[in-house]
Amino acid sequence: MPNAAAEPPHHSDLGTVAALALGPVVGLGFARFAYALLLPPMQADLGWSFITAGAMNAVNAVGYLIGAVLATPIARATGSRRAFTLGIVVTAAALLASAASGNLAFLLALRLVAGIAGAVSFVVGGGLAASASKRHQPSRSALLLGVYFCGGGAGIVLSGLIVNPVLAHTTVGSGWRIGWLVLGGLSVIAAAISVAASRRLSEPELARSRGDRWPASRLVPLMGAYLLFGVGYISYMTFIVAYLKQGGAGGAEVTWFWVVLGATSIAATYLWGPVLGRLRGGRGPALVLLVVAVGAAVPLIWTSMWAAFASALLFGGSFLSLVTAITTVARQSLHPRHWTAAIGTMTVTFALGQCIGPILGGGVSDGPHGVFAGLALSVGILVAGALVALFQRVRTPPLSV
Repeated sequence: MPNAAAEPPHHSDLGTVAALALGPVVGLGFARFAYALLLPPMQADLGWSFITAGAMNAVNAVGYLIGAVLATPIARATGSRRAFTLGIVVTAAALLASAASGNLAFLLALRLVAGIAGAVSFVVGGGLAASASKRHQPSRSALLLGVYFCGGGAGIVLSGLIVNPVLAHTTVGSGWRIGWLVLGGLSVIAAAISVAASRRLSEPELARSRGDRWPASRLVPLMGAYLLFGVGYISYMTFIVAYLKQGGAGGAEVTWFWVVLGATSIAATYLWGPVLGRLRGGRGPALVLLVVAVGAAVPLIWTSMWAAFASALLFGGSFLSLVTAITTVARQSLHPRHWTAAIGTMTVTFALGQCIGPILGGGVSDGPHGVFAGLALSVGILVAGALVALFQRVRTPPLSV
């Protein structure tokens, strides 16, 4: 019996990919980014230093690294749709369980599990979305990929609108636990919808065997830029809320900052998609990285809330689009059967950066210059990533199949 769903008509691909994007909503928006909202009350209640708080996201990134390595073998063994289902369901369970205890070891273990499962659903879901997009013209294909990857932004918006009001109406000691319960409950609903959507897609073509490896040497500068992006952006996403609160931002201001950041990342999909579809080589990723760096720098230069909202617009309007830019270059450069493996390897590179970023940023933030120094370091790293991306040359997919 064939293990493939009937091909949907092309006009339905947008709706299917949008539902599939609930995978990144859970794996990125809730499991990784929403932690920044819960960090201040957890830090206050549990007595954490910045390096301990950073370690929570670093461990999540280690899990993400492990999951990215395992994603393609799991998809090859079970099928992409089953692997996607496993990933998002386990992530939802880990978020729910995070409310159960304030024990650091327990929470670190759950952050690890959420990272592993979130990476599996993200990588495999990216392969499913790329498979759906291959029937379309380059600009629309980039748009479909952008819709999938901006799921993380939708998760930021939802968490900002829901978690901060929850925190505002609970005591310091219990608020963060209720926040995790809310995120876990939303994740269960999202999992049900996205799993149903995945069943409407055919199984993407995977490399035929372990020996049929994708030619990673073709995209070395791209992987280097993605590594630096992982280091730089995660420090901003982990500590920017703490930085704003130190500067006097109230709960409502933080909520709207977070919502603007997430909403802009969704809206920007429609702007970046056609642009990235036209740019070749590393120019697309370099442009996106430069805008991300400028956005991260704005609140360090000006300290008003207007500057913070400008940062949310620039950073939010570009950081998730880098994933689209990276995937677009990979699609332009590789045979379709290597796309899922390439996305997995790229995610491994990205995850390595994320393992380094929170610890590096947290360690610097515990120093004499505080969170400002940690965020300033991330800006420099993002600029370096933009320069490295420019070394990526235009590549044509091999003719051999």
